[in-house]
Amino acid sequence: MDEEDAGDFNERCAQCSEVNWGLTDGGRFYCRTCHNVIERTREVVSTDVIPNARVQTISKGSRSQKKTDEGWEWYVCEGFQLVLKQQAEALEALGVCPQMKDEVLCNFWRRYLQKSQQAYCNRPAGETIKALSVCDSSTDMDSEPEQHSLLHFLSVSESDGDLQTDCSYASSAGKVSESTSVCSGSVDGSLYVRKNRKEKLRMSMPMTLSFCYMALLWLKEPMTLSDLLRFVVEGHIPYFNAYQHFPEKMKLYGLDLRIFCVESWPVYEEVYNKMVELAAFLDLPRFPDITDNCFLHPDVLCMKYLMEANLPDELHNWTCRLVKKTSIGEVDFLTLTPGNKSTRKVKYDVLAAAVIVVVLKLLFLLDDHYEWLLSDFSAEGNKNNKEGEGGPYFEFKKWYRVIKCTLDVEQKKLDEEKAKYLWKCEKPLFYSVKKKSKILRRRQMVENLQNQFGKLSGSVQPAGRPNPSSFLLSWSEESTDGSCFHGHSLKGILQEKHGLLTAINTDYWLCTDKLCNEKLCGHLAHYREEDFPKSYHFVLRLFSFLLRIQPSSIHEEVCAIEHKLFNKKLYKKPKRKRSLRK
Repeated sequence: MDEEDAGDFNERCAQCSEVNWGLTDGGRFYCRTCHNVIERTREVVSTDVIPNARVQTISKGSRSQKKTDEGWEWYVCEGFQLVLKQQAEALEALGVCPQMKDEVLCNFWRRYLQKSQQAYCNRPAGETIKALSVCDSSTDMDSEPEQHSLLHFLSVSESDGDLQTDCSYASSAGKVSESTSVCSGSVDGSLYVRKNRKEKLRMSMPMTLSFCYMALLWLKEPMTLSDLLRFVVEGHIPYFNAYQHFPEKMKLYGLDLRIFCVESWPVYEEVYNKMVELAAFLDLPRFPDITDNCFLHPDVLCMKYLMEANLPDELHNWTCRLVKKTSIGEVDFLTLTPGNKSTRKVKYDVLAAAVIVVVLKLLFLLDDHYEWLLSDFSAEGNKNNKEGEGGPYFEFKKWYRVIKCTLDVEQKKLDEEKAKYLWKCEKPLFYSVKKKSKILRRRQMVENLQNQFGKLSGSVQPAGRPNPSSFLLSWSEESTDGSCFHGHSLKGILQEKHGLLTAINTDYWLCTDKLCNEKLCGHLAHYREEDFPKSYHFVLRLFSFLLRIQPSSIHEEVCAIEHKLFNKKLYKKPKRKRSLRK
């Protein structure tokens, strides 16, 4: 900027005491001597477009509003930014690190806008600029992000500025704004839907969860992806009808509802795969190391899932041995490195569940026969061990009955809740002030009729959403009915050999002899319930309920662990026969 623009500001710099001010592109004063940027800004009266300038800040800004009651002119990426802001605040309320929103998620989002050429990029000469601002945002992005290192752009200030979209995107949206205003409330709704069919990483509602999980993983927060999706389904994190919290002046209708309205449950695989693609698209560096004291390490997660599955605490020693034997607890194996196609990406919760399944197969075989024999053997041991030294012996049969009863009840409850879920928005949408009162009266009348019919039919009113918890199932050792197996002993199925306790069972069956090519068919192994023992399917069903994923996902990870464990036996090279010399 010219010195004349800052000539009327004569205060001394607080750092170097010089009077040598300039103006940034955002209209803020900075010291030319020490480069200190202050909060004071100069209002720009001229509306001339500055060519080839960079967009640097996000703020509330001034909003152009039509003379009618149609509301603000807004862009689709603004809507997604509001959704991300709501989700980050909800996660903070659940106990996530306060830096997640402003220092991590905000910068991921800013980098995505830059990479997708929607903002924070060079303006092509000759293009018109459309101003874009963010409603109710307390976050400012005052410096341009670096291209190659996330650590350089993890800093956010608290002041206001302006966010402008990329010229090519905004100008093309501006050209069709007159036509799109008929079929959508946003300026670029129609253009967005057309582009969405061609581009893989065009923003969507499931991708907002991918952004959140990526930020959680960067901070190594004690929350798995299955926990995140469960909190979404339970209503603790805005996702379904999140647009109802948009400002009233941001009108949604037509194509906007196709973009922001969600009428399906979030899918684990979709959210995870998008997160991996997103991390590579943003050129993020290697994520912070997952060490053995991190919540996402399989040793720690196995302890959590053993407690939730009501299994003996002694099994944790066996899971740790398996993790060490297969080297799946190594830092390089667990840490996400975006763009590295040579390493298989780790689903931490699925990996821990699969480790427990493999350990149960090693100890109990799970072939619909041997586990019941061991259970009878343990029952006989409990009769002889009346004093209960070291705790009662673990009986697989008794555990199966307790878990099956609880699992059937909880699964039925979950299915009913999903079947009764109303995909309607609680807050009615209206596009005109004149129609607002009419729509509100109609909605009130419908709710009154529903309440009256509910009372007449005697239907139970839906209970409020449950309190957020990391555990779906909880078991108390103080219960007198013997339904808790945490303190039970494995001595009934173990034998001492050379001074060490080993499993009585010496057999093992593999889920598959050969793994599929994941790049070609998309899976390492395939699962059909009728092809496997019922005990094995029951254990998969238990953990698929806890993680809210398909049993096939856990089965696939079980196959991968088995091939790591028995790698030498499976791929043993045949010895070469020496030929006799003549």
